[in-house]
Amino acid sequence: TLFSMKYFWLVLYYGFAYHLPATYSLGKIGLFSGHLRRFIFKRIAKKCGHHVNIERHAFFGKGFDIELGNYSDLGIDCHVPNNIKIGDYVMMGPKCYILPNDTHDISRLDIPMQQQGRIIKPGRTVIGNDVWIGRQVLFTGGKHIGNHVVIGAGSVVCKDIEDFAIAGGNPIRIIRY
Repeated sequence: TLFSMKYFWLVLYYGFAYHLPATYSLGKIGLFSGHLRRFIFKRIAKKCGHHVNIERHAFFGKGFDIELGNYSDLGIDCHVPNNIKIGDYVMMGPKCYILPNDTHDISRLDIPMQQQGRIIKPGRTVIGNDVWIGRQVLFTGGKHIGNHVVIGAGSVVCKDIEDFAIAGGNPIRIIRY
């Protein structure tokens, strides 16, 4: 079945392709690694555009609900949720971490937080078209990033960012348009 084939490709990705060299290292070996990761990712993701780049150690959970647009990439050592939507022409620097849209339940005082379980919030993280995400950017879950946005390295994205913004910092703020 299609579902069991997706698991086959997922095991192949995390068991082998995940560990191969970065795309732009070691000449032809790196290029082969990038092509193999893309080939496998296309068989896992809900949508995978043309000319995408899945870098070394890109972690996307099961990945069955990911939508990745044309000419976009998942950066080296990035971590994205299973249901993220990424537009066209999105550049992602190394070590970006996008949290899923869930959190710990802390509503009760009579039991420890650790035993209260998790709350899944509605929505998902959506990144628009033509976005540049710098190195080691952390996103809290469920954020919407507009089109033509630049997010500076080391930023903590804890709110939505509108179109044409250049943003950075912890917490993130608009620097200019």
